[in-house]
Amino acid sequence: MSFRWIYREPEDADAVATLQDRLGVEEILARLLVLRNITTFEQAHTFFRSSLESLYDPYLMKDMDKAAARVAKAVRNNEHIVVYGDYDVDGTTATSIVYSFLKEFGCCVDYYIPHRFKEGYGISPEGVEYAKEINATLLISVDCGITAIEETKMANELGIDVVICDHHTAGDAIPEALAVLDPKRPDCPYPFEGLSGAGVGFKLVQATLTELGLPQTVAYKYLDLLAISIASDIVPVVDENRILMREGLKILNSHPRPGIKALMDLINLKPGNLNGTRIVFSIGPRINAAGRLGDAKIAVELLIAETEAEANAFAHQLEAINIKRRTIDSDTMDRAVEMLEDVKDIEDLNSLVLHHPDWHLGVIGIVASRLVDKFYRPTIMLSTVDGLAKGSARSIQGFNVYEALKECEDMLIQFGGHEYAAGLTLKEEDIAEFRKRFNLIVDKHLSEKIFEPELAIDAMLNLEDVNTKFWKVLRQFEPFGPMNMRPIFTSENVKVTMTPTIVGNGHIKFKVRQGNSAEFEAIGFNMHEYLPLVRDSEPGKLCIAYVLDENHWNGRTSLQLRLKDVKKMED
Repeated sequence: MSFRWIYREPEDADAVATLQDRLGVEEILARLLVLRNITTFEQAHTFFRSSLESLYDPYLMKDMDKAAARVAKAVRNNEHIVVYGDYDVDGTTATSIVYSFLKEFGCCVDYYIPHRFKEGYGISPEGVEYAKEINATLLISVDCGITAIEETKMANELGIDVVICDHHTAGDAIPEALAVLDPKRPDCPYPFEGLSGAGVGFKLVQATLTELGLPQTVAYKYLDLLAISIASDIVPVVDENRILMREGLKILNSHPRPGIKALMDLINLKPGNLNGTRIVFSIGPRINAAGRLGDAKIAVELLIAETEAEANAFAHQLEAINIKRRTIDSDTMDRAVEMLEDVKDIEDLNSLVLHHPDWHLGVIGIVASRLVDKFYRPTIMLSTVDGLAKGSARSIQGFNVYEALKECEDMLIQFGGHEYAAGLTLKEEDIAEFRKRFNLIVDKHLSEKIFEPELAIDAMLNLEDVNTKFWKVLRQFEPFGPMNMRPIFTSENVKVTMTPTIVGNGHIKFKVRQGNSAEFEAIGFNMHEYLPLVRDSEPGKLCIAYVLDENHWNGRTSLQLRLKDVKKMED
């Protein structure tokens, strides 16, 4: 896929020179900081040198005093507690953190993960009934609950106290729970809204330790699970999240817990090289797979496993589920593309709304994202469940798919989500009319839109300037993620020094040099279609867009250019 390159520009151009002078770094590194709204020496010091001591006081979160006091009381009195989580990576890691913490203190604790298709998202009546059946007196929800008005009322009537830990946007009403922890509550003064669900659960653990008179360091053993949550849930990797993720990665790369180690061993992922990207593409999908195909309890069992034997057994189960999930993904994607090939004048469509009654509800969100990558249009994938069309919507930059669905709410039975991703339910017989309506809405909002994806370029880089010192500073920008993405560079007049070839499953690989620079290996994942362009380019007439990364192979580490796009230089 070809991109339109958009070069990012600092809002304050003078700030780059000022910061460069204060820090004594190259101009390009100062530019990268200013693009991240870091314009002063003090902000740069916080960015590069923040530590766990810099974390915010958990009691700044509304209701934390009541929540921590109630959990501490339950710990002291050995009450029966249920930790109620969601079925995705954030939910299962959050469940594992709070469950393991309570288990460590000898509490009588169980966990409950709703079945994706039988119960759906959030606190369910079945989950509340389960808590009552086992005589639980406290239910702690993690990564869900902010909209559970009726379910919380049901728990209260059954004599079960509810503490909600969530990070999703609150509705017009807040559940009448004993405590509702959510940094996105309009009345919550917590200084950082970007915590994951597991992050809110971790703050509860911190505050509970204070109530029990114990040091905060007791909570730090769970930072590995929190790092997986932050990376996988696509929350902003800035502020508190950046500290939590960085410290969690240290644990993952030095002494991962049994379940994570077993999973890493199974997929040949060596500790020491793990970063956010590898979590997103290797660990996260496998933990997510169980919930996508039905029951996420296997994922929790892996994360809380204490012995190597248990961990290995659950890791193998998860991998088998993930292989099945990938097959379903691939088949669904193939079928969707076939359907689009039969559509006349697809270039005239501003959106894609596809329906097949047998598509698996657990994977259509993933496939919708892939169709957006391929066709760069707002995309909705629908399946049929119990006679209703249910599905997932994914969007492109500049188009709020949640607001678009809101314009169609008279046709929808249910919908929810945010700017780039949403879920919806409607009657099957309304799909055709909904497709027309949705496309008109997209056309109205994107009438001037060029349906070609944009690639935001941070800076033009001369490969002659890429040396050990430059890389050492650039690495300190890690961990990368939303709002602190790995910088994308361009280099012009690049000369290909090795015949390009195709490796793996459709990846292009070659070597380049610019001027008197060292020779660098370049690899473009799933970019095999670029082979003729690279192979036939004139010497020194290629322009590449890429990120810098380390390649670890056979015990050797080298810098590698991970390609994003390739163009011929204009004459």
